[in-house]
Amino acid sequence: MIKHLQTIEELLQGFTVLKELRPHLSEESFLGIYETMHREGYEVHALFDGEEVVAVTGIITLTNFYDGRHIYVYDLVTKSTSRSKGYGEKLLEYIEELGKEKGCVKVTLSSGLARVDAHRFYEEKMDYEKASYVFRKTL
Repeated sequence: MIKHLQTIEELLQGFTVLKELRPHLSEESFLGIYETMHREGYEVHALFDGEEVVAVTGIITLTNFYDGRHIYVYDLVTKSTSRSKGYGEKLLEYIEELGKEKGCVKVTLSSGLARVDAHRFYEEKMDYEKASYVFRKTL
């Protein structure tokens, strides 16, 4: 089952998995940042195996000149003890279907340079193309 997490209890349940991708966050900082992101359209969805959250995604629907209307995936993580069971694939397929329902033409995401296994998953298993590099500068 995949569910849109909305209550604080649900969000904290999803945070237990999200923290594996974002270890710098505490529950308090997660909830504080989530409040701002949520006002901007951010949503958290989780894939459950029974009562247990095994994969989480954080997404937003955006429109820009180069991707048109699209879902941007900020976060996509499968619990470390549940990897290689197809959960990431199911969650990404869910995001793609959600995008179609919302009238999106693309799903876009960014992935850290060191995440070679994730890149292989996106490109080889899920048929995503590597379209650009992301540059950033700390202010």
